[in-house]
Amino acid sequence: MPADSSKEGKGKGRTRGSSGAPGRKRGNDNGREVRGRRSRPPLPSQERREPADDVCWGRQPVLDLLRDAPSRCLRLLIANNVRPPFLDELLDAARAGRVVYQMTPPDALDSLCPGARHQGVACRVAERAPLELESFLEDLPREVPALVVLLDHLEDPHNLGSIVRSAEAAGASGVVYSKRRSALPGGTVVKTSAGASLRLPLVAVVNVVRALEQFQDAGFWVIGLDGGAESSIWEEPLPERTVLLVGSEGEGISRLAKERCDQTLRIPITGKVGSLNAGVAAALGMFEWRRARKN
Repeated sequence: MPADSSKEGKGKGRTRGSSGAPGRKRGNDNGREVRGRRSRPPLPSQERREPADDVCWGRQPVLDLLRDAPSRCLRLLIANNVRPPFLDELLDAARAGRVVYQMTPPDALDSLCPGARHQGVACRVAERAPLELESFLEDLPREVPALVVLLDHLEDPHNLGSIVRSAEAAGASGVVYSKRRSALPGGTVVKTSAGASLRLPLVAVVNVVRALEQFQDAGFWVIGLDGGAESSIWEEPLPERTVLLVGSEGEGISRLAKERCDQTLRIPITGKVGSLNAGVAAALGMFEWRRARKN
């Protein structure tokens, strides 16, 4: 949640209610030219360190996928050195979900999941069909407390997964994200959310500002997390029906989205860090809402 100088209360008069690789080295060794080994150009970090976003890996994330959303598992790959009882769990879940599986050498999984501890299992994941905002709002019960997290062009899938995990734990009704210039739900999100992205409603929108307007029309109060806001998130309980707006890494909440907020609040911090990771800030905001509804 990057700090900026925005102030709270930018709502439209609404009243709050209850509800480069190195080259060759040349030298001389007894008159002979000495050549050093040429280094390979470094791969882009995502290719070098992480699996593709349509891959889910690791024992528990794959089991969660097989049990909670088998239709999204296109092919299950199991290293041929995996042994019972985990092997039996995988095969039983795959058969129950009618998922095609294949035994494969561990090296194949190393290539599919570069730099990751795949634990001998991975699967190709089909894209999840997102919910439409209109149908999501129609299904939300009226006149009861509800929390929705809306992400303003969050780009890191690890942050997205972390936020989805926290949202499920805090009792949020769903997470809304932008279809453009944003992280999308995939294998990395399944893993980092501990499977919560398979269960919690995820809503994709084209226009964040328009989505905020629709939530306000449905009786929600929009709170933007902003490190430059005057008021603290601890000063008074968050409204019963809250949309928690979380900005992107580095840029924070966009200007137009901030202007649409009913209120901007900061999370008090000390030290020299200046801001919090988006996933951490979102979790603090969600559980502050939850704390007020503990009874």
